[in-house]
This record gives sequence, structure tokens and C-alpha cells, in this order.
Amino acid sequence: MSEDVEPSATEPVVPARAAHRAQRGQASRFLGRKAGRDPQPTVTPSPLSSASYTVSADSVGASSVSVLGGAAATAERFADAQPRAATLIPPSQLEARSISAWFGDHQVLHDVSLQMPAGQVTALIGPSGCGKSTFLRILNRMHELVPSASLAGEVRLDDDDIYDAGHRLVDARKKIGMVFQKPNPFPAMSIYDNVVAGLTLAGIRASRSEKDVLVETCLTKAGLWRELKDRLRAPGGGLSGGQQQRLCIARSLAVKPRVLLMDEPCSALDPTSTRVIEETMSELAREVTIVIVTHNMQQAQRVSQQCAFFLASQGQPGHIVEHGDTDAMFASPIDPRTFDYVNGRFG
Repeated sequence: MSEDVEPSATEPVVPARAAHRAQRGQASRFLGRKAGRDPQPTVTPSPLSSASYTVSADSVGASSVSVLGGAAATAERFADAQPRAATLIPPSQLEARSISAWFGDHQVLHDVSLQMPAGQVTALIGPSGCGKSTFLRILNRMHELVPSASLAGEVRLDDDDIYDAGHRLVDARKKIGMVFQKPNPFPAMSIYDNVVAGLTLAGIRASRSEKDVLVETCLTKAGLWRELKDRLRAPGGGLSGGQQQRLCIARSLAVKPRVLLMDEPCSALDPTSTRVIEETMSELAREVTIVIVTHNMQQAQRVSQQCAFFLASQGQPGHIVEHGDTDAMFASPIDPRTFDYVNGRFG
């Protein structure tokens, strides 16, 4: 299970208040920001993302689009959508530099630096309570939604610091999407409307024909089109757990994220649904950088190209013990604690 957002009041507080405030004051422009102070509206916990609305329609024909939304999409309508379809935006590199994080006076992360290469899957592994999910939320500025949260350090998306004072919160969350542990489609909203909901919330306008193309494209990438193409007006809440999770992935793809964060997306799913989600991740990694938190070591080996092992021991905040190529991390880790963890000796 993912770490709780708010640590227990009974947990030890380290370091002392004066010491960690001094450290935080030197490093972070976000220090002390409380939820609701940012001038941008609070984003509901749905995986929305990306810099601009672009649709790749090369493989979509008018006959397939015609079933969308119960509308008779003619060849002319489809042709009208194509001129506005843009070239695929390449995935971006994400980098965390010297990240430390607190909830009140309780430090949960200490000096975490990690490069997450473009077009690859990076797996964050480690026992519960070591700060993996907190780190993931920091990567798209969700950490600051917690009133007592603060942090130090930088998060750079292709060398652009998303915590810079001139960087809008909503822009960061468009570019860096999020898929949560528990599927969260809008239950009463149709499958079709679930996919295009991200456009509305991101303030992106699109014609009906563009939405038709977008729905088929995103559902295809999420591995759902064949299953749901005849049920697009059915409510999203009526799908199975695995289908709901893939619908959330499709919704996040609708606004073209550069990075997709996934917080234990398969922990509540059966093995068959897990396999499909993993196949979806492998396909998506060609066009979007993926960072996934998982407690499943076999899953980390199957889907990721690099791993980062987090650990919090003896009352100390979470930190990265070791990171690097996934095969090397599992076959011949440098740190004995990594060897013990990936081989199931603790955690």
C-alpha cells in the first residue's frame, strides 16, 4: 500500500525544528506554501496532464470514428479534424535535485536526487513508509495540497523548474499526469465523456470530430478500444476494476502528458488486469516518460528500465539507497540492503 499522505503524530520528529527550517530556507521557493494559497484552482484528484491538445489521427479511419458518441461521423468531419492534429510531442526527462520534504516538523525525505530518463519506465521500490509516494506527489506539485507540507529542492522537466515562481501550478499538472492506486473515473459520466473530461478541466477547446478522434486514440493506447467501442455511452463506473484503471490512463493521455506518474496502479487488480496494465505501460513508454511506485518486485523487473530503492530506517527520513539499471539492481546490487530487499528478506 502507498504511504499515508499525513504521517502519524506518534512518529519521531527529526531533525530539530530550527535545523531543518534553516535547510529548507536555503533551497526552496515553495517552502511553507499551504494548500489553497496558489492562485490556480485546486485540481481534483484525477489524472490530468499535458502542455497542449494534440491528436495523432494517422491510424483512425472515418468508419471507426462514426461509432463514437452515437454520431454519424462522415469522412468530411474526420478530414476536418486532421489538419489540427499535431506531430507527436516527444517524452521529457524528469529530474529531482536534492529533494527534502516535511509534514509539519516531521521530515519524510532527505536529499533525494534522481534522473528519470525520457521514454523510459522508472520504478520506485522500497518498504512502506519510506517516502516513495510522497516523492511521486512532489513530482507534479501535489505534495503542496497538504496544509502542513513543505519541501526543499528542485524538480526539473527538461531543465524547466516546475517550482519556479513563474511556473503555473496548472501547467505543471498538465505536463505531468497522475494515475492513482484506486481507479477514480467519474462514475456517472459516460466512457466517452470520461476520456474528454480532461480537456474541459484543462481549459482546452476541441470540436466534436476532434473529440471523436481523441477518444478512439486514447482508448486504443490504453488497450480499451476493442472492448468498449460499442459501449461509449455506458457509465464509466460500470466497468471492471482493471477497465476503470485503464480508463483513467486514457483520460490522462487525452491532454498529452510528457510524464505519467503511477502510484501502485495494479495493487487492487487481479493478475489478468495487472498484465494488461503492464502491457499498456510498455507501449506508452514509447511516447511518455513513466514513473511508477510498486511493491511488486516482479512487476518492477518486468516493466522498468531503471529502479530507485528508497529506505527509511531507525527513525530517519526516507532516502535513496541505490538506483540504476533495473537488471543490474536485481542481479548484482551494490548495497547489501538492496540485495536483501529485492530478494524478499525484509519489507
